[in-house]
Amino acid sequence: MSTTADPTTPKADSDNPELKRVLGPGLLLLFVVGDILGTGIYALTGKVASEVGGAVWLPFLCAFLVALLTAFGYLELVTKYPQAGGAAVYTHKAFRIQFITFLVTFAVMASGLTSASSAAKAFAGNLFAALGVPNSTGWTVLLVALGFMTAIALVNLRGVGESVKLNVVLTVIELTGLLIVIGVGVLALSRGLGDPSRLTQFTVPEGESPFGAVTAATALAFFAMVGFEDSVNMAEETKDPVRVFPRTMLIGLCITGVIYVLVSISAITLVSAEELGQGSTPLLKVVQAGAPGFPIWIFAWITMFAVANSALINMMMASRLLYGMSREKVLPGPLGRVLKRRRTPHVAIIFTTLLAFALIAFADLTALGGTTSLLLLCVFTLVNVAVIILRFKEPTKRDHFKTPLILPALGAILCAYLASPLSGRSTDDYKVAGILMAVGIGLSILTLLLNRFYFHRTHEIGSSKTDPRQPYL
Repeated sequence: MSTTADPTTPKADSDNPELKRVLGPGLLLLFVVGDILGTGIYALTGKVASEVGGAVWLPFLCAFLVALLTAFGYLELVTKYPQAGGAAVYTHKAFRIQFITFLVTFAVMASGLTSASSAAKAFAGNLFAALGVPNSTGWTVLLVALGFMTAIALVNLRGVGESVKLNVVLTVIELTGLLIVIGVGVLALSRGLGDPSRLTQFTVPEGESPFGAVTAATALAFFAMVGFEDSVNMAEETKDPVRVFPRTMLIGLCITGVIYVLVSISAITLVSAEELGQGSTPLLKVVQAGAPGFPIWIFAWITMFAVANSALINMMMASRLLYGMSREKVLPGPLGRVLKRRRTPHVAIIFTTLLAFALIAFADLTALGGTTSLLLLCVFTLVNVAVIILRFKEPTKRDHFKTPLILPALGAILCAYLASPLSGRSTDDYKVAGILMAVGIGLSILTLLLNRFYFHRTHEIGSSKTDPRQPYL
């Protein structure tokens, strides 16, 4: 296994400069909030209501608490190792098993690419709906989705500054949509509309306990809370990450947690759980019920911008992840190359964009929310364990955020439980995740074989300048 220099003091050279540090506390906060908000809450409220009934707010609250426990672990590691790569870097340093590192890298990348590719198709569909274009299916949606992903890549290549500025605009728009739902709920309740008694009503499937229903709904609602972990991949583009990350990530998580609970409360008081669970636009029903005169077409545009933000942030995350793991010598060296002028990881951006093209064109992305949640819960379990291992394996005298070890311990247990069949998770999630990870295992074996071939070839010619631990290419 390769060894690397202290990640807090990366060395740049003229051929491969460092990434550009442009993110301050404000931009990082909007990145965190924008990534978490995404499209999950716009689509999942109805599905969660179908699982638990009127207590739809409870799974979102539980998902927030689990995410908060894991966030404390991420904060210790990102301030201890402030570099791109995120979970893959942390598990690499903790376990030093390249196979595990590769699978974590692949799982995080797959979750980001499936989310971004789903968002690209949703963007195309919402665009046609907002423009009032009927029968927009097939090739028209595909071409718009591919064009949209190309535009995301160009923004990403242009520079992180441009990317995060666009994220600011999109985050404000999607946040406005959720605040409209909350405002409509407050206004309707003040006028005596709605039924607050629904908040304590459970609708439990026959043969299942309320606890089982809540945990199954929490596993589903957790998809709406993921995104905070993406921000750690931007550590090399953040100004003073050791100081900025702890406060910013926690504030961002708390803002989104409060918004999610308030949105779910507004939704269930105005619309019954049965009605919320029907169709794919639950929040639109809430606005229609609480403010019939509100121009509904505005929500089509708001949803479109929300999914655009999800795609942008996930593609930024995926490219930085591959860049960071290339610098860790886990992935091929070219993925770590940076444009000299723009200082963006152009090879990683192009590679992840091509993978997204393939997903958009050939994969069925309609039911990947549960798979994304499952993959990330498995990754979060390993990250929480890595916090504990690295506390003793690599103690540092340098100042960084330290979390009480009870928090990552609880986080590991809860994440593992929500990822297990005990939580009531659909078997389809495991089937899709199994296929994706089988592909990852195949790529890992291929990388290992190429590395061995490279080692034997250089050994035979007696090269003393080449590090045999350097991955092939």
